[in-house]
Amino acid sequence: MDFLDLDHVEFHVGDARQAAYVLSAGLGFRLLAQGGPETGLPGQRSLLLGQGGCRVLLTSGLEPEHPAARYVARHGDGVAVLAFGTPDAAAGYAAAVAGGARGVEPPREDGGAVTAVVSGFGDVVHRLVERRDAGAGFLPGLVAVPDTGAPEPDLVRGIDHAAVCVPDGCLDATVAFYRAAFGFEVVFEEYIEVGGQGMFSRVVQSPSGGITLTLIQPDGAREPGQVDDFLAWHGGPGVQHLALSCDDVAAAVDAMAARGVGFAPTPDAYYDTLPVPPAERLRGRGILLDRDHWGELYQIFATSLHVRRTFFWELIERHGARTFGTSNIPALYAAKERELAALRVAAVTR
Repeated sequence: MDFLDLDHVEFHVGDARQAAYVLSAGLGFRLLAQGGPETGLPGQRSLLLGQGGCRVLLTSGLEPEHPAARYVARHGDGVAVLAFGTPDAAAGYAAAVAGGARGVEPPREDGGAVTAVVSGFGDVVHRLVERRDAGAGFLPGLVAVPDTGAPEPDLVRGIDHAAVCVPDGCLDATVAFYRAAFGFEVVFEEYIEVGGQGMFSRVVQSPSGGITLTLIQPDGAREPGQVDDFLAWHGGPGVQHLALSCDDVAAAVDAMAARGVGFAPTPDAYYDTLPVPPAERLRGRGILLDRDHWGELYQIFATSLHVRRTFFWELIERHGARTFGTSNIPALYAAKERELAALRVAAVTR
């Protein structure tokens, strides 16, 4: 059974309107649809935002026992659903459950789409989405919002990958789960060292190539670091960041920086090692250049916009590269470590 793409990502948040404002004002997303009790979504408020082919659903619980409210109480704002597009949601559900996933919601058809939900990692689940009618609404209970403003250029095209932090000792089991339940395969693996810290990383991908998960586990034999911070501050495994694919990462960084988004800095000496044309484009912006067997990729981490400093966004631009190089990831995590180190010290001294 194939899973085609990352259909959408759903965040559970304390205030959907505030979270939507941040995504709109900072990253250039636009409001596409909304729903709540008045549209058949009892106990919740949901806003759908989009840009390019990227769809982000923000849901807030209006009652303490709503699943979104319980999620936020445990984890703060964060990714609660990674939705997989599939040509057959019922078959995908059956295959995933047979492969070891727990059935959460059986397949149901409503509004031109068939959806089902199965377990993923931690409190994150996977919604399986089969779209039968391209003209139907995005999901039941969401009503399209007319676009009244002048269209602005898209800064991003879609979601390139999701990075997931799992506790020490859980990486092998998580990889095995995605292979058995969804047919994903390992396409890249790396051991990352940042100072005295260490972390294991394996990238699993759907056969279609449309869904990529970077799974990260801290090395418990080394010093605690940012992955340990995430697991502690988030309250267990979860999505640490989502990477947004760009046609021009430099232009996206400039536009988002002008909107108030911060980015992880890179020491200027890094660019002295690069060829002159890319170095001049990337210098001063903090963007990193890397290569795999197929081509080049450019990457940068944004600073976290979340109160717990758990989730953050990445921007990535690919030129033929299908996986990840061996230089960017340590440099990116070193940049993130510099950002979080002061917070860790403050938390310990309280």
